[in-house]
Amino acid sequence: MDYSDKNLHDTDTRKKARLHKLPAFLLAFFCLDIAVTQAQTDSKAVELPSVTVAAPTAEQTEPGIFKPATVLQGNDLRRKREANLGDTLSRELGVTSTSFGPGAGRPIIRGLDGPRIRILENGIGTGDLSIISPDHAVATDSLNASRIEILRGPSTLLYGSGTSGGVVNVITDRIPDRLFKRPQGNLESRYNSATNERGGAFNASGSLGKLSWNLGAFKRVTSNINIPGRADKNDPNSKHGVVKNSATDSHNLSFGTSYVGERGFLGVSISRLESLYGIPGPEGAKIDMGQTRYGVTGELDDPMKGFQQLKMRFNYNDYKHDELEDDGNIGTRFKNNEIEGRVEMLHNPLANWQGILGVQFQNRDFSVAGEEAFMPSTKSHSVGLFMVEKRHWNQWQFEVGGRIEHAAQNPQDTALQSRDFNLYSISAGSAWEFTNGYKLDLTATRGQRAPTTVALYANGIHVATNTFDSGNQALTKETSNNADLALHKTSGAIKGKVNLFYNQINDYVFQQSADSNGDGLADRVNDDGVLDFNGSYVVQNFAQTGAKFYGLEAEANIELLPKMLNLRLFTDMVYAKLNHNGNVPRLTPQRFGLELDHQLGSWQSNFNVTRVARQNRVARLESETQGYTLMNAEVAYNVKGGRSTHYTFFVQGKNLLDSDIRVHTSFLKNTAPLPGRAVVVGIRGTF
Repeated sequence: MDYSDKNLHDTDTRKKARLHKLPAFLLAFFCLDIAVTQAQTDSKAVELPSVTVAAPTAEQTEPGIFKPATVLQGNDLRRKREANLGDTLSRELGVTSTSFGPGAGRPIIRGLDGPRIRILENGIGTGDLSIISPDHAVATDSLNASRIEILRGPSTLLYGSGTSGGVVNVITDRIPDRLFKRPQGNLESRYNSATNERGGAFNASGSLGKLSWNLGAFKRVTSNINIPGRADKNDPNSKHGVVKNSATDSHNLSFGTSYVGERGFLGVSISRLESLYGIPGPEGAKIDMGQTRYGVTGELDDPMKGFQQLKMRFNYNDYKHDELEDDGNIGTRFKNNEIEGRVEMLHNPLANWQGILGVQFQNRDFSVAGEEAFMPSTKSHSVGLFMVEKRHWNQWQFEVGGRIEHAAQNPQDTALQSRDFNLYSISAGSAWEFTNGYKLDLTATRGQRAPTTVALYANGIHVATNTFDSGNQALTKETSNNADLALHKTSGAIKGKVNLFYNQINDYVFQQSADSNGDGLADRVNDDGVLDFNGSYVVQNFAQTGAKFYGLEAEANIELLPKMLNLRLFTDMVYAKLNHNGNVPRLTPQRFGLELDHQLGSWQSNFNVTRVARQNRVARLESETQGYTLMNAEVAYNVKGGRSTHYTFFVQGKNLLDSDIRVHTSFLKNTAPLPGRAVVVGIRGTF
């Protein structure tokens, strides 16, 4: 839809009014801290808060000098696990999901998605095709993950160019990096009433002499999801109470082994992931995906003079998925054979600077054949050199990084033009602890990204999104200029942070609905790709223009009762404008909410409520989305079985208000809402 000048003025006025509330938020934040601290001091018994020390996780991405912005692990990860990665992370500050049904969902960070978010498994790309289309699943799962990290700032340059949204790394214990005195592991089983999910995971590690091993597996099966109303509330013939064709069936098996010496280790792994899931919609299409992943990982301490550690990782991914029609026949087959490797070295302190330098390469052989071959088979490659450095000085900490990368796309259709890009990225950040317990961070990044294969060469019907995608071979590289200012409170009865961010993107690549007649109605085509007012597919063209993203994230963690009761308050919002083209499509709406954590002996409980506001800041030809309230709760009981054996029995209530949840960031918001009220029961054990 188009906005008049008056509406634009009103929108900007509301935006400024919200941002002007920030000083009041900070004042309330500090005053509440003083009040709670004083109340606890005046009590008869003063008990210091507990400190949890965790051992390093196997295959942690970041060296000790670089820390992720967000870490999801332990009970928090168990509580938030969903069928896809995007939905699992969708309750983290600043993160939402593309939510393309239970089978597929990528994370969206600060309104940025697709290739602007790099997804890794153990520090190497997942090798899937999820950046091509939102109906393509990410080839990793949270059920057998021990930890999920979200990285921002200079450290993202270690893993790729143009990651203006950030990096998400799913860590498993697939290749052990140490010796074990005795076998150890974990298992989990769960059931979800809204999806009829039956899921389980197993992970075990051990050692034989100098050889360590790991065996992991998971299985998840769901039925069509239950919802409170009609799947398409605008269609009286739409199925009531269920989203048709939303069932999933996925499983994974992996094995890894390594030789562990006094100065390091060298290991190999193999894993197989298979997933069959439905694409919600009238077509009844399904995706049958399979990936075999081979990995080699090694580390060596003191490899040569001047360096503390050498790390190397190599992966080969053999990926394929078939898009099945409603009769079970294969309509389109996608294949991706990809090898990616990286070698990095941590050098000794030099003039009080310590950091990493390294090289990364990637070769991809992508092919597609069948009815929905809306893009050509393409060979692509890239190679990058990177360096990230950090230094401490008094109350200051500095971090700088740089990356040079060459990327090329070579379509196998001789009528199409090959493209090469030279990409340059730099970043700098500082952290100042200006008083005890308070820290101020400032980060600035300038990064470049090459257009993806689909943005350059797409030309055809894409059934999953009901669009006719048209690429643009003239697209140039995209440049992001990002600034991030954050205030942290790290000690006391109240801890928390407030983040302000601004991202000016030059030559921003996006899809826009075509309107050749200028009548405010999107162009449509029929099954033959011919313009037709009643056609099923909206014409979407890839284009470039300037864009700006800005917003804030804030949270306060309040210790109401030491070791027993904690309260978390949070909010996040993002605004995004295209130069002369209105709002960015499918923009994340504002959210705010609270979370209570309680622990008493062996009992744990959690209660959280999130309010997602109505999204009326929509793009041209895009519809608004109503807001909703999501309420969840959990009760868990911990049992100690033996010297090193622990069990957690848990019961969760999800979407307790049975809200009709339409996710504005999803292509399927009008036809596939999120599940209704659900009871989740399960057990997790460690040994």
